[in-house]
Amino acid sequence: SEAEFSVRVSFLELYNEEIFDLLSANDDTSRLRLYEDATRKGSVIIQGLEEVQVHSKSEVYNILEKGSDKRKTAETFMNAQSSRSHTVFTVTVHIKEASMMGEEVLRIGKLNLVDLAGSENVGRSGAKDARAREAGNINQSLLTLGRVISCLVERAPHIPYRESKLTRLLQDSLGGRTKTSIIATVSPATINLEETLSTLDYAYRARNITNRPEVNQMLSKREVLKGYSDEMDRLRRELLTCRDKNGVYLAKENYHEMLEKIEQQQKDITDKAQEMGALKEEMDKKEKLFEEVERCMIEKSREIQKTTEKLGVQEAKLVKVRDDLKKTAREKEEQQHLVSKHMQTEGKLGQQARKLVIVNDEFEQDLERLHNKLSKVKDIEGDNKDTKSDFTSSLEVMVGQMCEKVDKWGEEHEASCNQLGGNLKDQLAERRGQLESLAGKVVELIEWQKAVGMEHQQEVEMTGTDGAKVMTKVDEMVESRAEMGVKA
Repeated sequence: SEAEFSVRVSFLELYNEEIFDLLSANDDTSRLRLYEDATRKGSVIIQGLEEVQVHSKSEVYNILEKGSDKRKTAETFMNAQSSRSHTVFTVTVHIKEASMMGEEVLRIGKLNLVDLAGSENVGRSGAKDARAREAGNINQSLLTLGRVISCLVERAPHIPYRESKLTRLLQDSLGGRTKTSIIATVSPATINLEETLSTLDYAYRARNITNRPEVNQMLSKREVLKGYSDEMDRLRRELLTCRDKNGVYLAKENYHEMLEKIEQQQKDITDKAQEMGALKEEMDKKEKLFEEVERCMIEKSREIQKTTEKLGVQEAKLVKVRDDLKKTAREKEEQQHLVSKHMQTEGKLGQQARKLVIVNDEFEQDLERLHNKLSKVKDIEGDNKDTKSDFTSSLEVMVGQMCEKVDKWGEEHEASCNQLGGNLKDQLAERRGQLESLAGKVVELIEWQKAVGMEHQQEVEMTGTDGAKVMTKVDEMVESRAEMGVKA
């Protein structure tokens, strides 16, 4: 046959070291009492805690919302909805199934979901009055939990579970027979660095605890009924004893059990006394440490004050440096603007320079052509000088020859005149015609000379003066000879 099962949930709150039921009525604020489970070592029983049977996950979610709304929360400087209590949500599963022998067996499993309130710095959270008392209880329970974890990790002979109700509730999960997982919630903000490191150290030490999980035992129906029957018989014997006798009477079994408990309690008292002595020594050490820490804090406060003064000076310097930086930034922007304009100007100058290079190349070409032309002109001038000198020398020779001929002709003419005085009158007309023709030829020669001089006047500017003098002499000589001939 198929297995039958039932699921029940409970939701409790540990507030100021008092236990409250979050699933009770809204007006029910009664505190619940905590007892040791005599049938199972390390487990506890909470008197009056309500268990609700559920059939679907939506019912579980609704119960969680209902309990969370009833949970104690308050606003602090660090959290708008800060948890002021620890909560434990318990899911209990009962499974009934048939064994191989056909006998009905029962298995019971529990899942505890524990939400611990975070440790709180009263100075930073701004907690006052009731909030400060809540923070103190939260920190006290967490410190006790930390000591339990440290003792479990160090394998100390005594584990202080009873110092806080939180550790008593979690006793089975800390070094007990269950599987335990821990989720550490940290903040990424740097202002919460101290809390983050403390939480991570807490979780690191907790993960070193060694648990010894055990598989849930299958209890047969007969064993369960036998256990219930034995408990009922014990209670019945105590009831009968109380009815038969006046006063308070106990059954013999209960009396021996009480004696054993008293002996155990005396041993516990002895252990506690020893533990108190150790704690006293530890407290003395802590007091000395506290004094040393207080002295260190005073020194640190003085150092902080000095550092604050230095910080003020540094801040003033920083303000000045910031102003200088702004000024430098403005100057940098101005320099960048000037550099950009200079670059634009350099670009334009570069373009103009390239144009000037092109113009310079053209000018050099033109200058080379001019030099070539000047060299040609110089060559022509040299040729003109040579031609002039040759012309002047040949002209002087011709004029000299002509003068000699004219002188010789004059002498001969005088002689012939003397000899032919009589015939001169007859031949005067003939001679006059000859002289006139000769004068026309001389005039033509002069005009030819002027034409030649005008053609070469532009090319021989430097030699123009000498040529003019020569031409003037030639003209004077020719004119004087022409006059002499005309007179003759």
